Amino acid sequence: MVKTLAAQIKEFKKASIITPLSMIGEVICEMIIPILMGRMVDYGIGRGDMSYIVRTGLIMLAVALGGLFFGVMGAVFGAMASTGFARNLRKAMFDNIQTYSFANIDKFSTSSLVTRLTTDVTNIQNAFQMILRMGLRAPVTMIVAMAMSFSLSPRLASIYLIAVFILAICMFFIMSRATRYFQQVFRRYDDLNESVQENVNAIRVVKAYVREDYEISRFDKAAANIYLMFSKAELNMAIVAPLMQTVVYTCILLISWFGAHMIVGGTLATGELMSLLTYCMNILMSLMMVSMIFVMITMSQASAKRIAEVINEESSLKNPENPVMSVPDGSIQFKDVYFSYTPGSGDPVLKDINLDIHAGESIGIIGGTGSAKSSLVSLISRLYDVTEGSVLVGGRDVRDYDMEVLRNEVSVVLQQNVLFSGTIMDNLRWGDPNATEEDCMRVCRMACADEFIEKMPDGYNTWIEQGGSNVSGGQKQRLCIARALLKKPKILILDDSTSAVDTATDAKIRKAFREEIPNTTKLIIAQRISSVKDCDRIIVMEDGRVDGFGTHDELLETNGIYREVYESQVGAGANADFDRPE
Repeated sequence: MVKTLAAQIKEFKKASIITPLSMIGEVICEMIIPILMGRMVDYGIGRGDMSYIVRTGLIMLAVALGGLFFGVMGAVFGAMASTGFARNLRKAMFDNIQTYSFANIDKFSTSSLVTRLTTDVTNIQNAFQMILRMGLRAPVTMIVAMAMSFSLSPRLASIYLIAVFILAICMFFIMSRATRYFQQVFRRYDDLNESVQENVNAIRVVKAYVREDYEISRFDKAAANIYLMFSKAELNMAIVAPLMQTVVYTCILLISWFGAHMIVGGTLATGELMSLLTYCMNILMSLMMVSMIFVMITMSQASAKRIAEVINEESSLKNPENPVMSVPDGSIQFKDVYFSYTPGSGDPVLKDINLDIHAGESIGIIGGTGSAKSSLVSLISRLYDVTEGSVLVGGRDVRDYDMEVLRNEVSVVLQQNVLFSGTIMDNLRWGDPNATEEDCMRVCRMACADEFIEKMPDGYNTWIEQGGSNVSGGQKQRLCIARALLKKPKILILDDSTSAVDTATDAKIRKAFREEIPNTTKLIIAQRISSVKDCDRIIVMEDGRVDGFGTHDELLETNGIYREVYESQVGAGANADFDRPE
């Protein structure tokens, strides 16, 4: 874990080294001042030597300015190193997340990834800055001050040793108890982010069903859980401050008491006692800094582990050593395919799939909810890998291809259509960054998106809000289809992507596909028979198996499921859909 995080310091190594060195310089300056102060009292004030006082005062001023310089350097370079380190951590996580397969994404919830990229990184940033600035300063201050104290009076300095020993034992027990609670806090943050994310994404549904009170209650519960965990952790940490103050004041009283007796006895000078009291404060303040470092480390341990998990997670899908860099055509074959999202857990989602689809064919796919239609097409672009068997595209196993090459040739319009904030033209060019305006307009005509784009005041420069919230469901679907067509793929998969458009527009889109991209293999998942009946062949899915595969007329004659759905949609039960009652 430490090695994973340390690797992200990268170009900020110099700043990470300068910061603690500056802190050592500041410590040295701070340690010199008490000695000079004691000498001023004993040799300057005690003897009435004004010139000695002035000389010593000027030296103290120079030393103080030196300490100020080192302190500023430490603060500047510490901030630079910690913020740069946090930036690199976020980048490393985000870059690795982009390589994740769907299976990896399923392992980490979206809310958990957001927490790790934000709250967890902030905790690590604060801890790193604390370690750079105080991690070396505190122990160096303690050691130097202890050495200077023993050089002045071993008897009084031994009081510090006892105090340090007592505090170390107490801090160990306090930190061990608090750590358990801090480890649980960040899992609660995941729950809180999940509540916020779902509410914001589905705010229209929340308002439509008047569920604001329920969502507020859900959020309050998640926030209360975080409050309780932090309260338990902070209650354990609350004893640190009074414990430190007790030890500090006890040490001051003991040193003052014994020191006064030693001055009276002539074994200690007044200036030396002043220096010892100053060193006492330095030592105990160093202990307080060490306790703060332990608090930050304790809080950030769980965050560090969670961040390292994201960075070290390897995609379940990997390129072969010598990948195939071109897809010859859009032919598709499924050979004895079985698939489970989690191998070894229950029945497979897809069972014994054998299909042979020719390049350029138009294939319809229908089936009830949960019949694994989307799972079937997800294997073609290798969003998931088969559990058993093989999927071939262009005559080669999809696992033989470079994934980027394969996915550039297999264009998928998923059930959940996503548009990004930017203009319509920006969104379209996700399909091809180098596409001309004419290219974009051509695919919009094919997807029947030009009909509404040209009516907008800014046309193709119309701004799309995040998630496409300012366009209708049907408009969003047509824009996503146009974006997919811009890739000029060898295989086009429409996963129920025309469900929000009217039947007339659906027919226009299918006609454009036949006329404009005849060599592209088209797989159309739909619930409406009218959307697939003109396809070359139709796959009927039932419970993860292929129940029928043939033309519209063939399935009407041979497949009972297809015939029943056709009659329910075209005949008297025209309002029925594919999902049949048990």
